[in-house]
Amino acid sequence: MRKGILSLTAAAAAMTLGLAACGSDDADTSASSGASPAESSAAVAGKVGVILPDSKSSARWETADRKYLEEAFKAAGVAYDIQNAQGDKTQFQTIADQMITNGATVLMIVNLDSGTGKAVLDKAKAQGVATIDYDRLTLNGGASYYVSFDNTKVGTLQGEGLVKCLTDKKADKPIIAELNGSPTDNNATLFKNGYDGVLKAKYDSGDYVKGPDQSVPDWDNAQAGTIFEQMLTEQPKIAGVLAANDGLGNAAISVLKKNSLNGKVPVTGQDATVQGLQNILAGDQCMTVYKAIKKEADAASALAIGLAKGEKPAATGTVKDTESGADVPAVLLDPQPIFFDSVKDVVADGFVTKDELCTGEFADKCTEAGIQ
Repeated sequence: MRKGILSLTAAAAAMTLGLAACGSDDADTSASSGASPAESSAAVAGKVGVILPDSKSSARWETADRKYLEEAFKAAGVAYDIQNAQGDKTQFQTIADQMITNGATVLMIVNLDSGTGKAVLDKAKAQGVATIDYDRLTLNGGASYYVSFDNTKVGTLQGEGLVKCLTDKKADKPIIAELNGSPTDNNATLFKNGYDGVLKAKYDSGDYVKGPDQSVPDWDNAQAGTIFEQMLTEQPKIAGVLAANDGLGNAAISVLKKNSLNGKVPVTGQDATVQGLQNILAGDQCMTVYKAIKKEADAASALAIGLAKGEKPAATGTVKDTESGADVPAVLLDPQPIFFDSVKDVVADGFVTKDELCTGEFADKCTEAGIQ
């Protein structure tokens, strides 16, 4: 784990920041959201702008993050504007310019890459706008705060999960393929640091064989499928897939299905998406990593609301920016590994519903997994 990263439980973060409880209404999946009707509240001087990265790399940005952030801002009576850059770096900067021009006093971003993110953060700071890196740290960006999960630990859980699944299958010297996230996403680097820290010991001991290892540009699932198909063509005896999230995992599973290898080759994931959880129920994916996004959104919104009200909220730790060397005030939450017998925990937490998960062929699997 990287020096300077403080891991803490979501509960501790919530207690420290005094987070408000939010509901779990259906998400608004539009590309942008107007300001809350509470925008005219005389008690609030500031306005929060939020830029989400896309809706292609993961369903979470529109189905979870947007919803929870909106609920928190509305409950606090804080004016807000949430927009999605849809993977377009030029649009990302245009949205930021518009938000600053339209009076945002706090800007929260999920960068598409550190270069674009830094340009936006620099412009915001020059205009006296407080800044928050949400989920992804902008290297050398100098954000006022950073809110995320302990991303090295996410990768560690993925590596440990793959080891568990291969051990359960009594795999003998399995060849491992690594399907990494975007090379421009600092989180993908941290995930890989985590799972490589687990797998390297296995490679060095000869227990596992290191196979193809490739990053997927922009977390693009279609490209991931093409990349993994090439991996499997070059190395047909791949026996385990470390996929950095559920979307990449599903891309690999689709290729494995075409080769009648699904369920035989363990595949990891991350984000606990409905698709990923259904793949686990079906036996095609061995595990995912659940990040309680409501807690992340609540922690970030609590900081943003405090800043919008002219306060200087306290973080619970720091994280080291490896480019600038600065210690960025941070809140890092704990992720949770999810296997077949713990899918029910994600449902019980309200992150996904039984109705959306346990459809058709998955109904009996849900019963088997103890989902109420």
